[in-house]
Parts: sequence; C-alpha cells; structure tokens
Amino acid sequence: MATLLHIDSSVFPTDASASRSVTDAFRRTWEEQHPEGTVIYRDLAKNPVPHISVDAHTAGFSDPATHSPEQAAAFQARVRLIEELEQADAVLIGAPMYNFAIPSTLKAWLDNVILIGRTAMTEDSRIKGTPVTVVASRGGSYAPGTPREGYEYVQNYLTAIFTDMLAVDLDFIVPELTSAPQNPAMSELVPLFEASRERALQNATAKAKELTQRLAA
Repeated sequence: MATLLHIDSSVFPTDASASRSVTDAFRRTWEEQHPEGTVIYRDLAKNPVPHISVDAHTAGFSDPATHSPEQAAAFQARVRLIEELEQADAVLIGAPMYNFAIPSTLKAWLDNVILIGRTAMTEDSRIKGTPVTVVASRGGSYAPGTPREGYEYVQNYLTAIFTDMLAVDLDFIVPELTSAPQNPAMSELVPLFEASRERALQNATAKAKELTQRLAA
C-alpha cells in the first residue's frame, strides 16, 4: 500500500491557516481514496526538528566508524527523517510564505534530509521521481506581472531544491491573497482571494485523486 508523507509548517491551526486547510483537503481525499494506505505526519510548528548542527553536518561526509558520540547521535536523527522521506510514495508539504521565504522549521527539515550522495545529487537516490506537492500559500500575490514578482522566493527556492537537487516530481498549489479578508487595504481583492482559495482546494482534491490512481496502477 502507498505511503504519504505529510508535512505542515504553518504556525496557525487548520481553521486559521490557508496552507493547512489545503493540505487537509488533499490528505482527506487521499485517505478516502486509499484507506489501506499509510500516512506519516509531521507538524513542524508543534514538533520542530533540530536545526542542522556541525556534528550532524560533518557526520554526513565522514565514515560512520569515525563518528564521535555526538556525531553519531546527530546523524541518526537525520537518518530517521531521511528514511521517512525514502519510505514515501508521495509527499505533501504545507509551505506558507513568511517574510518572503519559507518557515525556518521547514528549512531545518530540508537541511536534514538533503544529503549529498544519498538523497541529493546522485542517480541512486531512492526519492528520485517521487511526486511532491507543495501548498505555497501567501498573503499577497507574487505571480508574474504583479508588482512584487521579484519577491517570490518560495517557489523559486523550492524548485531549486526539489527539482535540481532532489530530482523529484514537483507540483505547486498556490493559494494567494490570503491576507485580503483581514486587511482593509486589500478589501477589493477579497473576491480574488476567495476564487484562489476555492481553486486551491479543488486542485488539492484533484491532485490527491490523481496520485492515488497513479500509484494504484
């Protein structure tokens, strides 16, 4: 049976988080379509993983037989995260934009699972080609042609990581203008926000169905 690795990083609960509401729709559809499957869930806001340390970093480039006790412990923590990623037949990630970038908790997870020669920059990677769906929510719009197009660092960064380094099959769902209902200055954009939210929920449901059918084939 297929395994989904579901990662959320928003600091807000589902009813107040654009990214969590969309990943929740994806996951519920996945579970409905694939009730015998497995879901590995990590809430990085509630249970953050360690930021990469010198011991965890250097251990990734040295013979395990030479590791100090501190290196061995730090590297084992990385390996647990890497193994979760390697077990996944599909990956779902909630990546809200905070100050033009991803949450630091998600960056910490990435720094742990990116290991040159195992998950990254190698033809032998077990995660190569894995479908990864990223829900990249944002308070405004950073689409091509908008005034803040040049500030789009989330999709650009994650494309470089997931496509160029990890060689996975990456797809984005982008709920935007999520600040419009709370910001009076954006009141005229509320209809566009509502349309974006509905489109994101529909895309999440459709993507989950498409993946479960693909993996079952």
